[in-house]
Amino acid sequence: MRLSPVQADRAGGVLLGQAIGDALGVPYEFGPRIATGQAHMIGGGLGPYAPGEWSDDTQMAVCIAQATAAGPFELATLDAVAAAFVRWAREGATDIGMQTSAVLRRAMDAPEILPAMQAAALDAAADGRAGNGALMRTAIVGLVSLTDPEQTAQAASDIAQLTHVHHLCVESTILWSEAVRLAVVEGRLELREGVRLLPEDRRAFWLDAIDDAETQPPATFHRNGFTVTALQAA
Repeated sequence: MRLSPVQADRAGGVLLGQAIGDALGVPYEFGPRIATGQAHMIGGGLGPYAPGEWSDDTQMAVCIAQATAAGPFELATLDAVAAAFVRWAREGATDIGMQTSAVLRRAMDAPEILPAMQAAALDAAADGRAGNGALMRTAIVGLVSLTDPEQTAQAASDIAQLTHVHHLCVESTILWSEAVRLAVVEGRLELREGVRLLPEDRRAFWLDAIDDAETQPPATFHRNGFTVTALQAA
C-alpha cells in the first residue's frame, strides 16, 4: 500500500507515540495514582530507567517492528519475531514481565526457538491468568498489513501467542492492532470495528467491555495487569 503523506505521518507516530507514553508512565508503574497532567519523564520505575527511557513494552515493540519491516507477514516472520525477543532478553532487557520472562527463559537454550517458545507459552497459561504483556507491545502490529484486517488479526494473534495464549490476551491484541490499522489508514480510532474479527461467541463480551470503557471513569479499570481492564483503561 502506498501511503499518503498524512498516513505515513500517522504510521510513524505509532511507535513514537508508544515510546513517549511509555516513558511518561515508567516512573509510576505499580505506584500510587497521580493527578491528570502530572506525569513527567523522570525515570526510575521498575528498571530502574533513565529519564525519558521507555520500558520493556516498547523494547519488545521495537523487536516486532524490526522483524516485520522486510515484507509480508508469514511463518518466517514469526520466527524472526521470536528470535528477536530472545536476543533482546539476552542482551538488552531492562525489566521483563513475569510471564514473558518465564517463556523466554525456556526458549533461550532451545535448538528451535519458535516451537520452544510456543510450548512454554502454553505451559505458562495453565494457571488461567490473562496478563497484559502481549497487549502492551501490539500497537506496531497494526502496521503489518494496512490493507488487510484479517491478516492484521492473524499477525496479532500469532505474535501474542508467542508468550500469552489465553483467549482474552489474543482477543485484546486483535482489537487494538486493528484499531491502530484503522487509525493510520482512515484517521479514526474505533475499537468496535475489530470485534467482527473475533469468534462470534466472543463478540458480545467485548462490545459490553467497550461500552463500559466509554461510559465509566478510567479509575474504574484499576487492574491494569489484566489484559481486559488494561485495554478498557487505554
